[in-house]
Amino acid sequence: MKAALALSLDAKTAIIAHLPMKTFIDERQINNLIKKAEKPPRQAAERIIVKALQLKGLTPAEAAVLLAAKDKKVLTQLFRAARTVKEAIYGKRLVLFAPLYTTNFCVNDCLYCGFRSGNTLLTRRRLTIPEIKAEVRLLEKEGHKRILLVAGEDPKTANVTFLLKAIKEIYATRAGKGEIRRLNVNIAPLSVADFRRLKKSKIGTFQLFQETYHQPTYKTMHIRGPKADYRYRLYGMHRAMEAGIDDVGIGVLFGLYDFKFEALALLYHALELEKEFGAGPHTISVPRIEPAVGAPLSLNPPFQVTDEDFKKVVAVLRLAVPYTGIILSTRESAKMRNELFALGISQISAGSRTNPGGYSAGKHNAEQFSLHDSRSLLQVIKDISQLGYSPSFCTACYRLGRVGHDFMDLAKPGLIKQYCLPNSLLTFQEYLLDYGDKEAKKLGKKVIAKHLAGVKNKKLLLSKLKNLEAGKRDLYY
Repeated sequence: MKAALALSLDAKTAIIAHLPMKTFIDERQINNLIKKAEKPPRQAAERIIVKALQLKGLTPAEAAVLLAAKDKKVLTQLFRAARTVKEAIYGKRLVLFAPLYTTNFCVNDCLYCGFRSGNTLLTRRRLTIPEIKAEVRLLEKEGHKRILLVAGEDPKTANVTFLLKAIKEIYATRAGKGEIRRLNVNIAPLSVADFRRLKKSKIGTFQLFQETYHQPTYKTMHIRGPKADYRYRLYGMHRAMEAGIDDVGIGVLFGLYDFKFEALALLYHALELEKEFGAGPHTISVPRIEPAVGAPLSLNPPFQVTDEDFKKVVAVLRLAVPYTGIILSTRESAKMRNELFALGISQISAGSRTNPGGYSAGKHNAEQFSLHDSRSLLQVIKDISQLGYSPSFCTACYRLGRVGHDFMDLAKPGLIKQYCLPNSLLTFQEYLLDYGDKEAKKLGKKVIAKHLAGVKNKKLLLSKLKNLEAGKRDLYY
């Protein structure tokens, strides 16, 4: 183990030595954009919003103007435009998933996180492979088809060899009619060689959050551990895409620094990946800091983001990076989530637990952070159905190779919707047949009937829906 760790450290040192001293995050430039955009004229903001409706995205300077907007009329137009752009590209559907935490041991000491190594109040747990499979079966019995594997930076059970075994077993685990069809991964950044090994395991999206792009804040928040290296983490997505991972997901923890700076930094990161690899991030996550046991800073975030500013962030990101999926977790309340669905959110977690073994053993003082939406998957589906959204468990793009460049070529002009909408209806119908109660089926029937009008090849879809009713499963475009 010591020899392997030494090799890992040597490899990391070699990687760092080749990283550019000047990163693609120019703090002075971002701050200048924020300062220049203060108190923007209404006409300027309105022109930018009109431009965004062309689905071409926004420049950082344009995004800065909208992030600074406070005029109620402008905000109303901004929110309306975000909804229009999201539905133009993805349709009125919401992709559902659940996180699966495998360990809350972590060598990093991050002031905002319940998993931090210095936290003596947390009940620590590492899941074995049989325990991971037991968690998967519980998720499958609820109807989940997509999960996000999450692990603290733990050399014992978050190393690549263990995770590859876990991924293989997750895909092989079955509970009744349930199966996991897409597994995304949120773990510590890897070397290119290890990313190549991860790629072979047939994961979906690799997620890695910078937490904060502001270097002085980053240094303050990360006391010790590998995560304290800002540049190594910042270029994690470069290594992942160099290794052939097509879909990556970026994000920050809003509340650690000024939300305007972080949102613009996310945009610069997206532009950098597109410049270097021809494809921007498949997803952007927008978590807000929430209280965590043993993490005092989480109780009083240094840059608390108000609900109104948070809505603005989501809307601006949707206009600035229109092709990306924007992910919202159960950190937010049900009420807040319902409001944000209309502002550009396209993927949500449901029925989540943020501790290892949480689906079978409950909380036990082992969570990474507090949750505000404790609804079950079934209840979330009922609620979003009542709002007119089509719940989606679609995994078709990943399994048919519509990823990376190919996905972007369809998403940017809004053509991906011709796959997203019918596939969401097919997976929703499958869910209702296998897991829905009487109320869910009644609501679902109305949703499917309503959305059928937006499907081009209605005859083909109706045929596939009938095949599902006849007992066939896993149908998609």
